[in-house]
Amino acid sequence: MLYTGIIAALSSLDLGIKWLIDREKPENFPKPLPHTKGKILLYRNHNAGFPFGFLEQHAELVRMLPLAVISGLAGFLAAILPQKGKTVQKFGIAVILGGAVSNLYDRMIRHYVVDYFSIQCGKLKKVVFNLGDIFVFLGSGILFGAEFIKEIRGMLPEKTPVDSSRETM
Repeated sequence: MLYTGIIAALSSLDLGIKWLIDREKPENFPKPLPHTKGKILLYRNHNAGFPFGFLEQHAELVRMLPLAVISGLAGFLAAILPQKGKTVQKFGIAVILGGAVSNLYDRMIRHYVVDYFSIQCGKLKKVVFNLGDIFVFLGSGILFGAEFIKEIRGMLPEKTPVDSSRETM
């Protein structure tokens, strides 16, 4: 139930912001996000394709491919939920799904994804994101980090020479 709540909360947050952005007139954008000293600009972009408009001419593929991936990921989460442990993995997948579901909603209902902010730093200035994108990146980072740590731990010896000498004392 906890992970379903995370998915619902993150999706709702992103969809709520998208709703607020879409209520404003297009000519009001771009504009600086208050209290960021111009480091984050708000936009009102409608993207019918994948990032950077990729495959926007293939609307059905752009809707069905994320649906298939999200279904698979949700099925995987459902399969590991009853297992003890794997908390970080469950959390990472829930964060990914929280972002992915809000963008899937956009693709299925609006037929475009609402992107609404850009970080004014280097090459990121050219990219307009939404929180759903950030949640997908964050959840992926959590999964990658957990797997990386698990891999590093697996390469370390189970007992160091110091541990072994303490046992004989």
